[in-house]
Amino acid sequence: MTRYGQQFGPDFTFLGVDAVDLADTDALAAADVVVVGAPFDGGTSHRPGTRFGPQAIRQTDYLPHDGSRPHLALRVDALQDLRVVDAGDVEMPPGEIERSLKALEDAVYAVASQGTIPLVLGGDHSIAYPDATGVARHLGFGRVSMIHFDAHADTGDITFGSLWGHGQPMRRLIESGALRGDRFLQIGLRGYWPEPETLGWMAEQDMRSFEMTEIVKRGLTACLDEAFEIALDDCDAVFLSVDIDVCDPGHAPGTGTPEPGGLSARELLDAVRRICRELPVAGVDVVEVSPPYDHAEITAFLANRVCLEALSGLAATKVGITHDPAGPLLEGR
Repeated sequence: MTRYGQQFGPDFTFLGVDAVDLADTDALAAADVVVVGAPFDGGTSHRPGTRFGPQAIRQTDYLPHDGSRPHLALRVDALQDLRVVDAGDVEMPPGEIERSLKALEDAVYAVASQGTIPLVLGGDHSIAYPDATGVARHLGFGRVSMIHFDAHADTGDITFGSLWGHGQPMRRLIESGALRGDRFLQIGLRGYWPEPETLGWMAEQDMRSFEMTEIVKRGLTACLDEAFEIALDDCDAVFLSVDIDVCDPGHAPGTGTPEPGGLSARELLDAVRRICRELPVAGVDVVEVSPPYDHAEITAFLANRVCLEALSGLAATKVGITHDPAGPLLEGR
């Protein structure tokens, strides 16, 4: 399993971090986080283009690609305080979804099995199945909870005659036993899908969905507090899956199935940072960035910052930062 580079376009790494070969187990074990690209949109049900998401997330920034990003509030530098490396893209041939998903699962497992956190750049949300399965193969089926930010539940059964697609990975994860339905937390759901039959299946699995109506009424902080309690009950780690369409299309227009009325960019960034500071995160994916539908790279910039907030939260935990970033800025650490 050697380094493939980027499947589409020139080979460069996430903001200039060092490259790594997935076959180099010593290098994987020495890292804190390994970036893995999943340039696949063969599971898309509406607007395609997320195969170009990894490239956009890696490159979209107005700052130098110098492998350094000091966080203003936390006073950490995620790309320096953590050992972050980039394994390039997994080869995911268009039109071959089962082969592509298996290749990604093996790549994620190669990272997770070394005790290292995979940060997967999508790609459509069908990649969540191999991402979370690869982590569960290492930590144990049923031992990993899921915190899933999305406008959509992604718990469909069969779409266009297929079991595989970006509206189905969460059902496949639960059916396979990789993740438990009663440790599955979904944040930001809204709109007009799924239909009652699928909602009934979700209820049978004891999934917990925080719809936008509840978030607006109770506040995101209270909903996250509840989600954290459930996530850490009889599970050893958390997988964080962020579909960029959890945000209102005004904040993330470049996505395949935009749904008005979502989180703000600020809410998502704060939530992701908090999760990675307070919970034992074992894997992350950021999905559904579709550059062909993006305006002024708004969505790509947000996805890049989602990755950096996750990394900064992990870095703060590693170096022992305890101050509240909502308070006054502190000199040094």
